[in-house]
Amino acid sequence: QAGVPVLGIEPAANVAEVAELKGIPTLVRFFGRELAAELRSSGRRADVIHANNVLAHVADLNGFVAGLALTLKDGGVAVIEAPHVKPMIERLEFDTIYHEHLCYYSLTALQPLFKRHGLEIVDVFEIPLHGGSLQVHASLGGRPSERVVRLLDEEREAGVGELEFYRDFGDKVLRLRKSLVATLEDLKSSGSRIAAYGASAKGATLLNYCHIGRETIEFVADRSTVKQGLYTPGAHLPIKSPESLLTERPDHVLLLTWNFADEILQQQAAYREQGGKFIIPVPEPVMA
Repeated sequence: QAGVPVLGIEPAANVAEVAELKGIPTLVRFFGRELAAELRSSGRRADVIHANNVLAHVADLNGFVAGLALTLKDGGVAVIEAPHVKPMIERLEFDTIYHEHLCYYSLTALQPLFKRHGLEIVDVFEIPLHGGSLQVHASLGGRPSERVVRLLDEEREAGVGELEFYRDFGDKVLRLRKSLVATLEDLKSSGSRIAAYGASAKGATLLNYCHIGRETIEFVADRSTVKQGLYTPGAHLPIKSPESLLTERPDHVLLLTWNFADEILQQQAAYREQGGKFIIPVPEPVMA
């Protein structure tokens, strides 16, 4: 719309097709050193490279970052978002860990990775998405901003580069599981009917790790019409529309997509006004 030339790179053909239908020319390829060299040799270098929640899926990190360096123009910037390991550990966000995510990053780890391939992280932003993510801005030259220096200091003080920072994560998550299961059991024993909200990957992780199934949860509400009428993996809970909260009127709803709590609580104001309560499970069970 703004007349800026754009090129998408997406290895999943079905996703690339959606982009093409929206007018975005898209290569069905994995991005890395090889593709970057092809683009560079054909004169296709970028002022901006944007990759949201891609880095966590990349097996060849060095090839990917080397590809960024090859593809960027002088003065260009790569904007990369990835889950931030520091809040994930500190807030016990175990359900953020997916099988398809290969790594979770700190700025402490990303800085030398980018430097190895001639890139400098010149800025960084901590964003709340997915329980806490890093958005790093990298270029072929420049100096780190105050935000970069400050976050590196914070990570060093927290000890993210030391094993001790991670050592008791499993024990703390186990205590969280016991607390959540006890909360749900107490509600059930008092006669409460319980549903859940958000048929997400993180929801499947939480339900299956905590062994929460149909004996506790009646159904899962989700806005995605693609998911409605199906069942959650493992727990096999039926997925219904959010309107089911108003028609079936469960007393409590376990918020599986807690990372969008503010938005969902606002959307479900009518359910809450009729007395329904949400349970936010992470980092500890609380009512909302």
